Amino acid sequence: MAPSTPSKRILVTGGAGFIGSAVARHLINDTEHSVLVLDKLTYAGNLDSLQPIVSHSRYSFVQADILDAATMREVFASYRPDIVMHLAAESHVDRSIDGPGEFIQTNVVGTYTLLQAALAHWQGLSGQDKEAFRFHHISTDEVFGSLGREGYFTESTAYDPRSPYSASKAASDHLVRAWHHTFGLPVVVSNCSNNYGPYHFPEKLIPLVILNALEGKPLPVYGDGSNVRDWLYVEDHARALALIALTGQVGESYNVGGHNEKTNLEVVQAICTILDEVAPDAKIGARQNLITFVRDRPGHDQRYAIDPAKIGRDLGWAPQETFETGLAKTVRWYLENRPWWERIRSGVYRGERLGQVA
Repeated sequence: MAPSTPSKRILVTGGAGFIGSAVARHLINDTEHSVLVLDKLTYAGNLDSLQPIVSHSRYSFVQADILDAATMREVFASYRPDIVMHLAAESHVDRSIDGPGEFIQTNVVGTYTLLQAALAHWQGLSGQDKEAFRFHHISTDEVFGSLGREGYFTESTAYDPRSPYSASKAASDHLVRAWHHTFGLPVVVSNCSNNYGPYHFPEKLIPLVILNALEGKPLPVYGDGSNVRDWLYVEDHARALALIALTGQVGESYNVGGHNEKTNLEVVQAICTILDEVAPDAKIGARQNLITFVRDRPGHDQRYAIDPAKIGRDLGWAPQETFETGLAKTVRWYLENRPWWERIRSGVYRGERLGQVA
């Protein structure tokens, strides 16, 4: 970071989650900013993911629920953030099928509650402090619906959410923009493609397949495996988010993608190939033999793909990892950090199938 960049106080909601913890680690390790992580510590919030920065003087943590309006007001009053990076959310499509109510509460009502606290805080500021304040809302490409074989999501793509999860995130995006246009709250919004990398909770495709393959368990692939996702290494995303929060233009949205389109089957096969090379197991044999096609997810979007041209053009961001280099790093991390995921596998989540409709 350039010495002339003033240090900011940044509030990261959902900062013990997968992407949030990557953002917090990046801000502490690679910038001079101070970070307050706020997290409810649900099943997907894991303080182990913040262990590398927990003793740093610029890091602090508070356990709180964004639905708690009084606590949100207290946090803003005591910490007085210059920037809010809002990542707190229920985020797993399959869980939203099983229990959509929690997604509406956290993603919609929680975002409203946080916006109200941020608005009151901002309205109480003056001068340069008020001018510099930013509320950065982090969202997903799933709000745009499903693409055909051609084309990309851009910042002007119409919203067309198809799952309870994506509908709840679309609602939160609209709330953030409404608070900007109606009340003047200085906001920026970003929508990202599928993230992967270290500290990823093992209900999602890539970590679930890595761990199942290590243990010789079936590797579930929805339908025929032809659904396409655009993959983004989480540390590349963290760098993009910090850039948007610090330098993005108020009122604008930015799409963050990795230009790494792969079918789900290609992803699973790539993981098998890497593990067979770096962690061969004679009892398990060729891990591609573990691939098991299962009944498709209800309403499964066929293809997501993001055009990240705007963030590249306007803010100078580009991913540092290809899918191949990022996936190799990810597999290595899981091999080298067994205690992190073994604690999860032994308790909260054991890799069972979620999101089925009878």
